[in-house]
Amino acid sequence: MAGKPLPGQPQADHPLRIGVLALQGAFREHRRLLELLGAAVQEVRLPADVAGLDGLILPGGESTTMARLLTEYALWEPIRAFYARGGTVWGTCAGAILLAREVQGAPPQFGGRQQSLRLLDATVQRNAFGRQINSFAAPLPVQGLDGPFSAVFIRAPAFSDVGSEVTVLAEWDGQAVMLRQGRILATAFHPELSHDARIHVVFMEMMENFRTANT
Repeated sequence: MAGKPLPGQPQADHPLRIGVLALQGAFREHRRLLELLGAAVQEVRLPADVAGLDGLILPGGESTTMARLLTEYALWEPIRAFYARGGTVWGTCAGAILLAREVQGAPPQFGGRQQSLRLLDATVQRNAFGRQINSFAAPLPVQGLDGPFSAVFIRAPAFSDVGSEVTVLAEWDGQAVMLRQGRILATAFHPELSHDARIHVVFMEMMENFRTANT
């Protein structure tokens, strides 16, 4: 897999440019897999880092900490603007929480409310599968993949009340754990902690399809 470009990528000298929010959490693991797939990766810490990207990943980590840092580094509006002008966004675990229209289960110090980007038309329940001690890995059937994905769930959320334009791509124990809405992908689990890059390929194909349709 090392050095292999995305299948169907039209120009080897023009790889997809993908940003990974690098304020906190598992951003290095995402970067490793993306670079193995031939993407040009930009770690995003400041508003200027979003410029010129095809896609942006909001990684797993601690969602309340990430929300505070997004405010501190003035990144809320640049991320919304990136999506509005055609960018593709993927949130994993904490990153998926930050994408949702509504967040349930915020800590008491937040008054039961947590700021989010409100780009994904779904409600997300924090820690839907339990706390850190309840973390687990499971063979997850995912729509469009040729075989189960070894999904790592760590303090994982779950999605509910999904909008009419949202597709549920995977469920576990009766709860939605992977969604797609146009140029948005959301996973309650951590694909970056697996050696399986198929979901990263799905994300890259989403960007490639949008780029092809707009050239």
